[in-house]
Amino acid sequence: MTTHKNLLSGPEPTHLPENEEAYRLLGEESRPPAEVVAKHPTFALAWAMLADDAFEGGRVVESYAYARTGYHRGLDALRRSGWKGHGPIPWSHRPNRGFLRCLAALARAADAIGETEEKERCWQFLKDSSAEAYTELAR
Repeated sequence: MTTHKNLLSGPEPTHLPENEEAYRLLGEESRPPAEVVAKHPTFALAWAMLADDAFEGGRVVESYAYARTGYHRGLDALRRSGWKGHGPIPWSHRPNRGFLRCLAALARAADAIGETEEKERCWQFLKDSSAEAYTELAR
């Protein structure tokens, strides 16, 4: 019996690679996110943390810049991992969370600076990529 792939189903989920050193720097060594980004500029979680810290501190434009940087670095990483511009990016996979958090931070900061279309596009992208991330981050 031959089995065939369901051609009507969507693409396989994309899983970004782990960066154990960056997680260790943030966790065990309690290094500031800016220091981690300086050593690991593709590590989206540190960009998301910078964006969150700036937003909470009332530095909305700075938050937007951090979130946008992490978002674009994350898109590059997704493409290197086989992502074709659509499909699931599971929240349950730890390395994906940095990109998804950057996407939410970008939506939030875009809203704060009056970029309504970008805000809506980012929230929709988040929802399409991971309903679980959307539920967690769209508060």
